[in-house]
Amino acid sequence: MTTPAPHPRSLEALGLAVAAALEPLTYPGLPVTAPALLNGRELWELEPVAGDLGDWPVRMPDGSGDPLPLDRVLRNLGAAGPGGRVPVLAVGSNASPGQMAYKLAHAGLSGVLPMVPVRVGGIGVGLSGHISPRGYVSASPYTDPEAETPLVVTWPDPEQLAAVDATELPNYVRALLPAADFPVTLPSGRRLDGAYVYANARGVLGRPDGTRRPAGPQRAVLRGLLAESPPLRELLGPGPGDWVRRAAADAGVRARGTELFAEEGWLLPEPGLVRYAGTG
Repeated sequence: MTTPAPHPRSLEALGLAVAAALEPLTYPGLPVTAPALLNGRELWELEPVAGDLGDWPVRMPDGSGDPLPLDRVLRNLGAAGPGGRVPVLAVGSNASPGQMAYKLAHAGLSGVLPMVPVRVGGIGVGLSGHISPRGYVSASPYTDPEAETPLVVTWPDPEQLAAVDATELPNYVRALLPAADFPVTLPSGRRLDGAYVYANARGVLGRPDGTRRPAGPQRAVLRGLLAESPPLRELLGPGPGDWVRRAAADAGVRARGTELFAEEGWLLPEPGLVRYAGTG
């Protein structure tokens, strides 16, 4: 018996099904590259237009009929409309449809979530000064007045937002960034009035010269850190696979690895975004 082909807009068919929570070395996963509506395990095409987000047309995945405005599609799906959602910048794996589909399903919540690539001023992306429960070293935003960075904005409803908050604490806190200092530009050219971001409460990783280490594919990140630190190699090495396996299995190992970041002199404070926490 032949296996049916996956739906053409399924995450599997699009190559976006992998969740870093389940496969840590794939972190941060593949982000959306065009505006889309995540609907469980499918990713529907969303067309940016000059109007509000609710006016953006959604192409039906079966190709039938004319595109419908997002507001109507959300109602048809029994999901909260745009007015009941807030924009949240995704810096790491939250930009990945596979990761978000996993997080929302794991929490028993609606998997309906708009996801839109944007350009963000004033923010760079580095590495957090901690080892996550899954064993990887996650991406972290930091202030950089000269930067314009491609990121993704998600629009969770209140229940989705609370669930994602719970996956980020205590290492990250949600902060509302003012548009004047951190402009977020949609593909339509419109700028948001403001957006949330998960600000790092621990600090980011730096190099010996004091510059911040950039985010990147997890295998390369871990190889670089292991190559520079004999204590980390002894604790977590010799390779990236050993790192995530040992770290995910033992909270004490994660805590010691996190301490070593500071002992190696890599930990840089990052107060520029945390100060906006609790403002929205």
